[in-house]
Amino acid sequence: MIIIKKNPGTEYFVTEIDNTLEAMQKAVGGYIETVPIASDCVIVCDEEGLLKGLPYNTNLAGVDFYGPIFICGVKGEDFCNVPQILAPLLGVKS
Repeated sequence: MIIIKKNPGTEYFVTEIDNTLEAMQKAVGGYIETVPIASDCVIVCDEEGLLKGLPYNTNLAGVDFYGPIFICGVKGEDFCNVPQILAPLLGVKS
């Protein structure tokens, strides 16, 4: 699954992970939480990032995120590749 990832203190970048719960948890460092930002995409983060004292990452959609995050697409209840339109909006170079 193609995602846009951001670690604290870094820029957004495009990468690929397996479309499994284990791979998503590894990408954020803990249990995942999703924050919808459009009908076809979500932000995925560690649900306990702030409680764990992870470093501040960014503010998106009015929400502060701590620790690694990624953005991916959704189709119904399934995760999928991030919509390509998001990359330029986040300053990701192709």
